[in-house]
Amino acid sequence: MNAPERIRLTEFSHGGGCGCKIAPAILSEILANSQIKGILPKDLLVGTETADDAAVYRLNDTQALIATTDFFTPIVDDPYDFGRIAATNAISDVYAMGGRPIMALAILGMPIDKMAPETVREILRGGQAVCADAGIPIAGGHSIDCPEPVYGLAVIGLCHPRDVRRNADAGAGDAIILTKPLGVGIYSAAIKQDALPHGGYGEMIATTTLLNRIGTELAKDTGVHAITDVTGFGLLGHGLEVARGSGLALEISLGAVPLLAHAGTLAQQGCVTGASHRNWNSYSDGVVLPDGMADWQRHLLTDPQTSGGLLIACAPERADAIVRTIVAAGYPHARRIGRAAAGPAKVRIAA
Repeated sequence: MNAPERIRLTEFSHGGGCGCKIAPAILSEILANSQIKGILPKDLLVGTETADDAAVYRLNDTQALIATTDFFTPIVDDPYDFGRIAATNAISDVYAMGGRPIMALAILGMPIDKMAPETVREILRGGQAVCADAGIPIAGGHSIDCPEPVYGLAVIGLCHPRDVRRNADAGAGDAIILTKPLGVGIYSAAIKQDALPHGGYGEMIATTTLLNRIGTELAKDTGVHAITDVTGFGLLGHGLEVARGSGLALEISLGAVPLLAHAGTLAQQGCVTGASHRNWNSYSDGVVLPDGMADWQRHLLTDPQTSGGLLIACAPERADAIVRTIVAAGYPHARRIGRAAAGPAKVRIAA
């Protein structure tokens, strides 16, 4: 029997990484009235009410359990890197809630008749490497034969109940901070078009495999009020979740938003994902753009991020010190990008 032909991982994917998430508008329609009323326990601190990053359940006065799952199709062709990116992305949800991960379960779907076993092993090895870096075991999992490659993790974490950081607790006047640069979806589109400049792949891997562990430390700071991570809905989509959950407006300065080195140029060249268009169509009614803003600039803000950074709302007088702390912890692109303000729950972009 001949071995399966080795082909590019991304050739299997209709959409890679967090870009294959269901569009926000469709997801909202699917989930409408899905909450079973009358059975929510009082110790469920975070559920589905504000589209937060993970569920949180209080175990006792000093411990809360964080549970999340995240998986997707390949965003890159290297199987080891795909595993690393998927695992980093999945663990991020625990950090975004302010927790410390303690273990993971693998989620694996592979087209076994088309993919060599050693390729699948490399995907798993990449995930294991990231979990080892995070200090957690992969304690089990589940696998299926699947038309597209799918990999990710279910992750369990812990934190003190007082350290839980939701996406809905920003306050008027808070500073808004972003810890990683945007442009991952644009780079993934460039990869598919063989248009990614030299050095771009390494830059992309460096940011997508950088664990958001700083979230655990930030949650212990009382000046940090809200945290979420920026993934498939882009900066605008996840910023809008913060605005709607907190009942205020986010004002973001386009010029302050950190970007991957080639993101702007590639966006101007048309290297954008289908998810970027779907994102805008889903939530454009909640966003106010400046007059004359170019479409390519908007695509930077709707670009689906895979294993993106943390979006943080904090006391304005603490913002500069918090940014310095984040940068010193190994996130050199962290920037203060705007503020929260009283007003209708929208995201407003300033040129």
